[in-house]
Amino acid sequence: MIGRIRGILIEKSPAQALVECAGLGYEVDIPYTTFFNLPETGDELVLHTHFVVREDAQSLYGFSSRLDRDLFRLLIKVNGVGPKLAAGILSGLDANQFIRCVEARDANALVKLPGVGKKTAERLLIEMTDRIGQLEGQFTPASPNATVISGSANAGIAASHDPREEAEAALIALGYKPQEASKAISKVAEENMSSQELIRLALRAMIPAS
Repeated sequence: MIGRIRGILIEKSPAQALVECAGLGYEVDIPYTTFFNLPETGDELVLHTHFVVREDAQSLYGFSSRLDRDLFRLLIKVNGVGPKLAAGILSGLDANQFIRCVEARDANALVKLPGVGKKTAERLLIEMTDRIGQLEGQFTPASPNATVISGSANAGIAASHDPREEAEAALIALGYKPQEASKAISKVAEENMSSQELIRLALRAMIPAS
């Protein structure tokens, strides 16, 4: 099990970081919560990681905090929740927001995440209610502006230099329909806003904090 990696950040995109450690370059899948906490390329960083091995693939997931990593490990134990969906959940809601959703039994916030239907939301609430107690002592005050997302379409996001296009690509990569992404971006867009600002505001509008 690879539980932690420390090295130099070589490349970064909304869904992946390339970290050089002891001469090797590790491709680490990350949620948006981690992406926005990454340093500049060329700087040193530490990621808390979880290594996933399957018959057809091996993936290394990385998180900027131990809380996020440990919550990810609990999420993938839920019936029907795989690593990709778990990472998506932790991109749409940060760890503290997710924990508050579970404590408040707020299924409505969960079903607004792509890939999470009503049954999955109910299953998450049932199975995670007892498990989040394992994270006691790791909770940190949650920022009301911390809602971010992730996606898997790295190339599409990185190739665009237009903030609106980048933001829409990120929402689509997470699973939102093109029409939903365009509408959400149009609703919050203002002049000279960065793609990160557009993403934060669009997600906050679609997934209001509990």
